[in-house]
Amino acid sequence: MCLRVKFYPPDPAALKEEITRYLVFLQIKRDLYHGRLLCKTSDAAMLAAYILQAEVGDYDPGKHPEGYSSKFQFFPKHSEKLERRISDIHKTELIGQTPEESELNFLQKAQELETYGVDPHPCKDVSGNPAFLAFTPFGFTVLQGNRRVHFLNWDEVTKLKFEAKTFHIYANQKEDKKIILTYFAPTPEACKHLWKCGVENQAFYKLDKSSQVRTVSSSNLFFKGSRFRYSGRVAKEVMEQRLVWYPVGAVLPSPTAQELYTSPSWRVKHTLAPLHTHQLQSFTVDIDRAGLSLLMCVTTRYSTQMAGLPDPDKAYFWTEKYAQ
Repeated sequence: MCLRVKFYPPDPAALKEEITRYLVFLQIKRDLYHGRLLCKTSDAAMLAAYILQAEVGDYDPGKHPEGYSSKFQFFPKHSEKLERRISDIHKTELIGQTPEESELNFLQKAQELETYGVDPHPCKDVSGNPAFLAFTPFGFTVLQGNRRVHFLNWDEVTKLKFEAKTFHIYANQKEDKKIILTYFAPTPEACKHLWKCGVENQAFYKLDKSSQVRTVSSSNLFFKGSRFRYSGRVAKEVMEQRLVWYPVGAVLPSPTAQELYTSPSWRVKHTLAPLHTHQLQSFTVDIDRAGLSLLMCVTTRYSTQMAGLPDPDKAYFWTEKYAQ
């Protein structure tokens, strides 16, 4: 089983948790290696140099002999000239950068590329030419070879449809210009998967709230074709979620009875009631690879004698996250 990023953040530098930024860094590093993150040679050399700086730190002649960068696989294949350029950047331009700074610079550089966040779906256009369709944080894109031939912002895309192996994208551009792009997937199953991915990405990146999500039909007639509804939070809701930071030695807060009964488990609440040790049900601690931040998840079981709980026979649990 392989886990990967499904929805790429529009601005990875805005992610507050370092461990989350690191996971996105690993995903984009993997995209670069698998040839999904297409870029010019100069950009490729800079991205690889950031990876090298994050992995080995500053260049040290005693530790890094000639050809040391060849031990790392940054791309599916690359030339000796590119390898020398990567080493030159690492030796001269990135001195003093910490691993965290190098990873952040890598994310900021990758975000500027046209193929950032691309998960390509192989298709053919109406002329039979091979193409890759992809959905990014910013919109719908079509790639042919190493070039982006079409791009539509999510605000411009009005409808996504499919029938058998045929996929349609309807859009309104400037001056009320309406366009329809048509592509053909290898199989009807692949086309339906492409359509579902498009519906999910459009809902996730375009909507302000998950309550705005609606069931979508693949046909003009709602009672015909396939129907699908994205389930989950949207990008703006995810980016607005915050952890609560407490100083070392602080008393962890616990919820009031009303909050315990009415709030979802992931929502962080502030209360003044202290957390008593006999109520502690379980906790987990995660420390990132650099040992710089600590994330603790505390699950507490509350007694049914707690005033205000509506069901005396029900056990109530409250989960909170703390970081320091």
